[in-house]
Amino acid sequence: MGDTGTTPAAPAAWAVFEAAEPDLAATVRERFGQYTHHALATLRRDGSPRLSGIEADFRADELWLGMMPHSRKARDLLRDPRFALLANPGEGTGMGGGDVRLSGRAVEITDTRTLEWYAKEAGQPLPFHLFRAELTEVVRTSVEGEDLVLRTWVPGRPPRTIRRGNDDTPPRES
Repeated sequence: MGDTGTTPAAPAAWAVFEAAEPDLAATVRERFGQYTHHALATLRRDGSPRLSGIEADFRADELWLGMMPHSRKARDLLRDPRFALLANPGEGTGMGGGDVRLSGRAVEITDTRTLEWYAKEAGQPLPFHLFRAELTEVVRTSVEGEDLVLRTWVPGRPPRTIRRGNDDTPPRES
């Protein structure tokens, strides 16, 4: 699962991912829909990671990230738009529904009309920072029998499924 030696693909909108991999996209939406709060990783000014709670929102074929004005996570994204978003794993240590994470770039929305539309749709008062997520990777990790299964999607590449046992056997692609 390391470097494939290819140039990274351009980030893709949620709708592009959904069209390319509708089953995986439905699983991801379902996983994010199970809980309101999720974990957002951003990069601090010094390059170290920051982990913050966030509500991810799917509307109008896009994945939106809204946050309070001048919040640290918003400032992080304004400085460096790269992020990772982990769906809330839920209670306990089980992996019911699998583990889902997205990586990408956050595009700030400054258009007044879009901000007002989103505020009305989401029932959130202005002001706030709003970002549209552009995806660079989607990963679902689940357990199937004795295997840990990773399903990945990267824009412009075929999806991959990698299976790993709980022993020293090398991972295998299926």
